[in-house]
Amino acid sequence: MNETTQRRAEIFDEADAAQMRRVTELRTSGAMILDTLADQQHSLLTLNEESDADDVAESSRWIHYPWRRTLVHLLGPGGFCRLRLDRNRNKITNEEQLILSRLRVGIVGLSVGSAIAHALALEGVVGYMRLADFDDLDLSNLNRLSATVFDLGVNKATLAQQRIAELDPYLPVDAWTEGVDEATIDDFLEGLDLVIEECDSFDVKVLVRDRARQRGIPVIMETSDRGLLDVERFDLEPARPLFHGLVGHLDAATVSGLSVREKIPFGLRILEGREISVRMAASILEVGATLATWPQLGGDVLLGGASVVAAIRRFGLGEALPSGRVRIDIGEHLDQLSDPRIPQDSITSGTGGGSCPIDLRAQYDSLSDTQAVAFAATRAPSGGNAQPWIIHTDDTALTLRIDTTRSSSVDIEYRGSFVALGAALHNARVAAAHRHILGDTVITGDGPVTSARITFTVGTDISLTHQLPGMLDRRTHRGMPDTDPNRCDLTDVAHLAASLSSTTAGVHLIQDRDTIARLAENISATDRIRFLTNALHREMISELRWPHSHDLTRGIEVSSLGTPTAELAALELLRRPDVMEQLNNWDAGQALRAETRTRLNSSDAVAVITQQGTSSAEYIRSGALAEEFWIRVQSLGYSVHPLTPVSLYATNADHLRTLAPTRAHDLAALADELTKLTALHTGEHATLIVRIFRTAIPAPTSRRQAARETYS
Repeated sequence: MNETTQRRAEIFDEADAAQMRRVTELRTSGAMILDTLADQQHSLLTLNEESDADDVAESSRWIHYPWRRTLVHLLGPGGFCRLRLDRNRNKITNEEQLILSRLRVGIVGLSVGSAIAHALALEGVVGYMRLADFDDLDLSNLNRLSATVFDLGVNKATLAQQRIAELDPYLPVDAWTEGVDEATIDDFLEGLDLVIEECDSFDVKVLVRDRARQRGIPVIMETSDRGLLDVERFDLEPARPLFHGLVGHLDAATVSGLSVREKIPFGLRILEGREISVRMAASILEVGATLATWPQLGGDVLLGGASVVAAIRRFGLGEALPSGRVRIDIGEHLDQLSDPRIPQDSITSGTGGGSCPIDLRAQYDSLSDTQAVAFAATRAPSGGNAQPWIIHTDDTALTLRIDTTRSSSVDIEYRGSFVALGAALHNARVAAAHRHILGDTVITGDGPVTSARITFTVGTDISLTHQLPGMLDRRTHRGMPDTDPNRCDLTDVAHLAASLSSTTAGVHLIQDRDTIARLAENISATDRIRFLTNALHREMISELRWPHSHDLTRGIEVSSLGTPTAELAALELLRRPDVMEQLNNWDAGQALRAETRTRLNSSDAVAVITQQGTSSAEYIRSGALAEEFWIRVQSLGYSVHPLTPVSLYATNADHLRTLAPTRAHDLAALADELTKLTALHTGEHATLIVRIFRTAIPAPTSRRQAARETYS
């Protein structure tokens, strides 16, 4: 090995007395001192992850850089690596960083190769580098190498080694200052996992590939023209021809006897003359005339470093990286510049106020009696504003049944749809009482064929009639309160809850802050599972409607979410399944809980509508109770926001496994805890959970589809 050793960094362990004597000698000999260890230790302890105790307790090191005549005090290897690479996460996870740190990479040619070596060290994606270049730094190299005039005359491999040592003194780097040739290439390749070839000599290009192929070592090259990245996977294809066969079956012996002129056609075929940039192609024709050699730009070299490192990350992590080549042409991409401004009707144009005001009372008053009753039914709430009902009216009755095509995964056995049907039934009864045509109400059947029927006859109910204004004005408010929960008197709500409760269904009002906090943790945890489970996430996002959507009569308008305008852009990330899949792979996504946790904890109270039994009729009756409670609470001056935890309508383990196959165990634990927090009596089931709060900011009015009459 032809390595320069006198210009390597020296590492001294502070826990070793003998080594510290050498540090003392260097101090007394006039070495400059840079000691920021206390700051480094503080930063290590404040990382957003729990630092390993061994890293914190690890002895520090003194690093001597002889070419700078400087001693630097640093954290030990473990703490240094953890702190220096902390900002890699989660582009590179800790586990991936560990895998990549075992890679052993060689680089031949340290002009373009210098940028690659530095980028590899920056990202910490290799555990060892071997660098080969016989050339010394010339002033003409300073248009593309990260060096200075103080480095003129220093070997390029040594310069790269020193630059890396100043970045990470713990990364082993060997500098081969005489380059490689026929006699040394095998020693250079020994023990490497991958080699990067960036040299000017055509003979060496062939030699490196020829011997790498014999050893099953992949070769990567970047040409600094139109961002050409070239990969030859000799580890996977031991018989693959060099340079992808662009120059036939070439080997080191074939080119050794060729003259410079005879090699030119081979080089042009490798570069694919038709693909070379116009300026590079024209410049090649000027070499030897007006140019001494072909041009290279610093920006292109830096781009090459980035693309090669990205390829090596894939290789090291076992991701897809086949043999072949690709051009990452910045010029072509700049030709595709486009205006990114989002249309005025996009999500960021919303102010949180929702759609334009709708005069529901005027619409209601303009309708005939039977039409008014059907219209009132359509104003009922439903999960995701799916409106899962079919409404039929004639002169004698209004009949409601569920539309099974509008069900979702969390709507287990259509229970959520039946709750919505119950709310629609209550609204219809309110309108029928107001129009003095309220007759008997009958629920028949079970399961999907269940129907609810209101007979039209002369009749009314004063308590229902009084609810008409509140029913038409009932809204979902997903915003935040403007009062202190600890000062809000909820006596009126508590009385209302008690008056509506019976032995078969009721309203459980929760005001205890600790219980609300536990509910916030529980429900936000199920929200995280909803985001991270592909099918559930897809359904949830499909419920959202942006202002430019063609149909705003179903689903939830994003402007009604109560999300500040500045934060609405985050929805573009939350709606992406690939982002959720990545978070799921990391078992991350705790931030997905934040909004639900904050909103629940800020509530004045949480109300749980409960029931005994799980028949369709019981869910319908509980849905009607929930709607009446909602209308009357809002009439008292409160805002209401319903919450549907993923497991709300699950009653057995099979339901949970169907909802979230990979997280059924976690969901089961959350479901058990939710039952304990919401059920007052054995066998009681939660029908709906709502947060209650005061705010002066009005909620938007949701749009609805017209009543659908599909059978007689």
